[in-house]
Amino acid sequence: MSYIPEMLKFNENFVKNKGYEKFRTTKFPDKKVAILSCMDTRLTNLLPAALNIQYGDIKIIKNAGALISHPFGSVMRSLVVAIYELGVKEIFVIGHSDCGMENLNSQQIIEKMLKRGIRKNDLDLISSSGVNTNTWLTGFSNPIESVKETVKLINNHPLIPKDVSVMGFIINPTTGCINLLKSI
Repeated sequence: MSYIPEMLKFNENFVKNKGYEKFRTTKFPDKKVAILSCMDTRLTNLLPAALNIQYGDIKIIKNAGALISHPFGSVMRSLVVAIYELGVKEIFVIGHSDCGMENLNSQQIIEKMLKRGIRKNDLDLISSSGVNTNTWLTGFSNPIESVKETVKLINNHPLIPKDVSVMGFIINPTTGCINLLKSI
């Protein structure tokens, strides 16, 4: 079942009724903050509500586990652009407990891929192109340590200026309680 017809019908009415007007802002974040967070559905509305983030306040980058899988990949590129083009002065890395990336098993994911019709030859081609799928699909064992490692990677990145503050946090995906991680 596809939700596309329902979504497009809603969108048609949204535009017709000018529902977009309350979302007008600029591309520049008012609070000069970028957040790297997990794509977990529980955080979609909870995270902004828990931090009193309003529309237009910040830039949010979401991915599986709030991880940086490559030091020159799309997440780092987004942070660099946020700093140099959009005026970001602080970066928050916000992980959470009960994350789907916690103890993720790359071999199990590869087995699921094969069962769903992905060809082993395509996986081999990806591997021969320099992507280690076992590493690329691996999660972490501890979300706190994962956030600390991500903060360390950002802080030590050659393109991140030293005047940008990088901090790590853990949010409870049920209550919204957020804890600042010390000694990163």
